[in-house]
Amino acid sequence: MDLSTLVPLTTGVTLLACVLAVAGLHAYAMGKAQRAELADRLSRTGQVATGRRRRFRGLDRRLRHTRLGRRLELRLAATGLDLTPGDFLAYMCATVVALWLIGQAALAPFFGPLTGLIGVWVAVQFLNWQRQKRIERFIGQLPELARILANATQAGLALRTAIGMAAEELEAPAGQELAKVAHQLALGASMDDALGELTDRLPSRELVVLVTTLVLSNRAGGQVVSALRNLTETLEERKETRREIRTQLSQVNMTSYAVPVLGVGALFLMNGVKAGALDRMTGSPVGQIAVITAFALYAVGFVLIRRLSRIDV
Repeated sequence: MDLSTLVPLTTGVTLLACVLAVAGLHAYAMGKAQRAELADRLSRTGQVATGRRRRFRGLDRRLRHTRLGRRLELRLAATGLDLTPGDFLAYMCATVVALWLIGQAALAPFFGPLTGLIGVWVAVQFLNWQRQKRIERFIGQLPELARILANATQAGLALRTAIGMAAEELEAPAGQELAKVAHQLALGASMDDALGELTDRLPSRELVVLVTTLVLSNRAGGQVVSALRNLTETLEERKETRREIRTQLSQVNMTSYAVPVLGVGALFLMNGVKAGALDRMTGSPVGQIAVITAFALYAVGFVLIRRLSRIDV
């Protein structure tokens, strides 16, 4: 083959290969982006879309591939907060850094890491508090939920239809959680799996009893109406009992939070009375050990008070 013919042919083949390579890279990038978007959408199946633009989508995808991220997502779903695992982790890190700098500047450099650890503890306790508050509200709605399901099944409606109707009539959080269950049932999930995920999100004895009743009745075809009627009365009695116990233990719960607050306040008071006192105190290993021991004792006191005041009904 002539050299004058080979050069244009080689150039043309090279350009074609480059065009195909660029097209392939573009198709790969588009496919990867669509796959990531689909995975992000499927991971939020059953959750109410807010339309708010997420700032940490990449971090969300990485966290959801880890066991810790999945547990965190389940915990956030139980709180009802409009946060993703990436949002929570980013905000928690920002809070830790801010508390670190504040503790280091207001008290002493030694207190920077301690206040950072307190920031992590506060974030976890905030999640637990939001989750427990939502569970309590959901438990308070269980008698009305059982009543609606009993009336719907007595009218001849199927249990799936009754759950969808209860989701429309009840307010949050019961309405939102039942909407997720109805959505999962519409996508083909079984009744056992959908209700099982509900008990995982909002664990409580009352909900477990209700879910067990519904699942067994759905499997065996028993008397759903009579079982739900009896369960409604039981849930009403447990609701009143829990309210009385919560009222009696309110002072004890406030004491558990007041103990560590008084300890931290004493540090600010000490540093305010004599400037630089904390610097000198934490400048030696003995002082650092004393401060760490004091923080540990306050934490143990908080946990013990909470444990001793916990009454299972």
